[in-house]
Amino acid sequence: MPRTVPLRRLLMALLLSCAVLMGTTACGDDDGDSGTSSSSASPTGTSSAEAQKFAKTRFVANAGLAAGATYQWVVKPYRAGKFKKGADGRTFALVKAGLAGGFAYNRLKAATENAKGDPLLSKAVAPLTAGIASLKGMATKLRKGEAGAGDIGAFESVISSIKDAGKSAGAEVKDKVPSTSQLGG
Repeated sequence: MPRTVPLRRLLMALLLSCAVLMGTTACGDDDGDSGTSSSSASPTGTSSAEAQKFAKTRFVANAGLAAGATYQWVVKPYRAGKFKKGADGRTFALVKAGLAGGFAYNRLKAATENAKGDPLLSKAVAPLTAGIASLKGMATKLRKGEAGAGDIGAFESVISSIKDAGKSAGAEVKDKVPSTSQLGG
């Protein structure tokens, strides 16, 4: 007689498979070069003032998404005790935290690139690149349930430093919680 698999176990396997798939597809080339080039995709002239304005806008958007994801799916569940062994929904909370950690790291890297387009913002953000780089393995630690209070504190510290740097450069960052579909890719 065949044994049936509980729906919860099946859904968890599906979720983890999707998380792995999204993680591997997100690890492609950063430059997007697939071996072909197109001259029609080159941008037309933009004034320096417009480029700086867009750099600040993109910085605020990316940093806000990173801050929102970190607070919503990493800090808040950690403080609520969702990451402790035996907690209800622990596995799901850890998977979401891992996805949010990877998403936040990606958006913080994008925000630092955006900051390079504005002289004042680039000076404010430049000292924070080492802190952002230290978060690189955080998504894996979160997903495996190995992140502790110090790791969560490091994440919070980097986010608050980015917010302070943006505020000092005239680009105030507000938390913007991304949708669950944005976390996956």
